[in-house]
Amino acid sequence: MHEEKLLSDIFINVHTVPHYVSYAFLASLILMATALMVNRSLKLVPTGLQNFMEAISEGVLNLCEENIGHHWAKHFFPLIGTVALYVAVCNFMGLIPGFYSPTSNINNNVALAVPIFLATHVYGLRVHGIGYFKHFLGPIRSLPALPLMMLIFIIELIGHLVRPVTLSVRLFGNMVAKHIILLVLAGLSPWLIPTLILALGTLVSVIQAFVFTLLTTLYLAGAVEEAH
Repeated sequence: MHEEKLLSDIFINVHTVPHYVSYAFLASLILMATALMVNRSLKLVPTGLQNFMEAISEGVLNLCEENIGHHWAKHFFPLIGTVALYVAVCNFMGLIPGFYSPTSNINNNVALAVPIFLATHVYGLRVHGIGYFKHFLGPIRSLPALPLMMLIFIIELIGHLVRPVTLSVRLFGNMVAKHIILLVLAGLSPWLIPTLILALGTLVSVIQAFVFTLLTTLYLAGAVEEAH
């Protein structure tokens, strides 16, 4: 932790700006620089960095099309792709000695989860209008079933309000656990075990980025689909 603060002090006063904010800006700069590099060297037959980024983009686009449909996939792809790349870069930054993973801070994750939560309901109302609230009432809508509809509405409402909490806390817990395990095992065995844990940390970083992206996609898909 001391090394992380020293690294931040080179660029920014951490007493003014929290270190997770400075590293979040650094992750954003990395993504923008990568985009500019790829854009300046586009080729018909992709190679190197362009090939790598196109593979990731195609994977995210396929995920969107499978869960949202072709029409909405093109619409939501910029948002979902940006979230996927940002979370992945932030996760991997924690594996570099002297760096800090912004996703291991709950504030950064909440700042990601809340706009996604708001976007789902904004697009839900935009697509369905007032009929969007039929998603909260269950499959049976008749006067005798009114008590059941009210119960389902309360359950659905709680489920929707909990979404930003689950998105942010899940990512936060996994990233913090990974860092704690690395620090503990680094003290026990400075070479062999931390190398294996770094490999596991890489896997965890990829999985958590995928889970965050998948949940974002499913939440948006549920908002724009027709209520049954």
